[in-house]
Amino acid sequence: MIQWLRNSKIAMWILTILRVYLGYQWTIDGWNKITAKGGFDASDLIIGAIKNPVLTPEKTPAFPWYDWFLNVATNHGQSTAAFSFLVSWGELLVGLGLLFGTLTLAAAFFGLVMNFSYLGAGVVSVNPTFIFIGALLLIGGYNSGKIGLDHWVTPFLRSKIPFLQNDIKL
Repeated sequence: MIQWLRNSKIAMWILTILRVYLGYQWTIDGWNKITAKGGFDASDLIIGAIKNPVLTPEKTPAFPWYDWFLNVATNHGQSTAAFSFLVSWGELLVGLGLLFGTLTLAAAFFGLVMNFSYLGAGVVSVNPTFIFIGALLLIGGYNSGKIGLDHWVTPFLRSKIPFLQNDIKL
């Protein structure tokens, strides 16, 4: 399956369709947050996640490390401006990267980071679907962005950055 996703022309087209779909969704979500009247504010979501962490069936915290991280990074929900900025701009930049096929693998990776963060905070929504698509894009490697600006960007970066010159084969 991995070889097929990474080398097949059919997989390349399927991954492109999935990439553009996911990129569009991220771009629209980010743009709506950036252009929202009064700006996007994640404080209610963060405070809700801190006060009501995701629990296991035994009623113990499911992700204690994430709960600790949210508390420390936001001063117990008092300083959420950085998260509001990072969420809105992160969604937009991930979306544009996927939409145009530029730094596709980095965009897919950071999209997955956001999706897992949202799940850790208890927001299910479309995150499982986005995680599935993002994982396929990552597994597809260069084939995921071949029909996009990565067709030119990746060879350029590989010629300039030494550690990118060796292609890892699975």
